[in-house]
Amino acid sequence: MSSRHDEEGGGSRTTRNGFALLAVLVPVAVGVGIYLLGTHSTPNYDYGLFGEHGSAAVDLKAQLGTALLGLALIQLDLALWMYGRLPGTRRAPRPVRSGHRTLGFLTLLFSLPIAYHCLSAYGIETASPRTTLHSFAGCALYGAFAAKVIVVRSRNLPGWLLPATGSLLVLGIALLWYTGALWALDAGSAPGFSSG
Repeated sequence: MSSRHDEEGGGSRTTRNGFALLAVLVPVAVGVGIYLLGTHSTPNYDYGLFGEHGSAAVDLKAQLGTALLGLALIQLDLALWMYGRLPGTRRAPRPVRSGHRTLGFLTLLFSLPIAYHCLSAYGIETASPRTTLHSFAGCALYGAFAAKVIVVRSRNLPGWLLPATGSLLVLGIALLWYTGALWALDAGSAPGFSSG
């Protein structure tokens, strides 16, 4: 499969391999780094989020997580529109690309207080399937963010990597919402996760 750069007429095999290695190693390092940070920090269940503590902080985080999922779905729609994959629409005008990039950056910023609270209040928890899945998905999410940045900036990687990393981001946010926000908003249950 040819890369986007090859289609433009350039790019060496060494450069492509270097970017491919970078696109794998940096996200793995980010995810492992967050995991290590979470396993080596002492959980503080009273840690606050924007002045809220205890169950109020959990409720606020669930609402913020729901808004984050909404932003991710808007990002997905914008990406589909930009690449002519949104049924019933023409290819998006150029300002949509800038909007997608800006909203992506804001989505990342919006996620940080939620993640910081998770790491500070709970760390990495493996007491139940839900908390284990949530913890590992949180670590992987920021690895996927790093991968997306590398893939977007590179012209030497296969074109299919961009929609793949974008899809992983949306799926990661949806999984975190399902195992965290939905569980909290539904009084400690979500289909497949009754407690824990």
